[in-house]
Amino acid sequence: MVILQLMATGVAVAVAGGWAGFHGAVSAGLGGLVCVLPNFLFALRLSRVAQRPKASYPVNFFLGEFIKMALTVGLLVLIVKNYADLHWFSLLGGLVLAVQAGFLAFWKKS
Repeated sequence: MVILQLMATGVAVAVAGGWAGFHGAVSAGLGGLVCVLPNFLFALRLSRVAQRPKASYPVNFFLGEFIKMALTVGLLVLIVKNYADLHWFSLLGGLVLAVQAGFLAFWKKS
């Protein structure tokens, strides 16, 4: 799923770069990474928890999901406050495409 999100982010960067220039491409890449990075860390955490014999998987899942959402919001705030040449449409486009790529993973699996 994370690989599909990276691919969708790449598409968003290419489209935003052609449409809005360099700052649009950077904004789309940052928007995609806001989704990809927390999901990658969440998947890494779940793979480690699954290897433990007596791990409470549901508790770790919901704790990891909460951390993932907090990290996503924190990264968005960090980008908005620190990237002066932000192109909002490209940022949101990259974020939406990366989020929607998760649905492609379920479609591909079935």
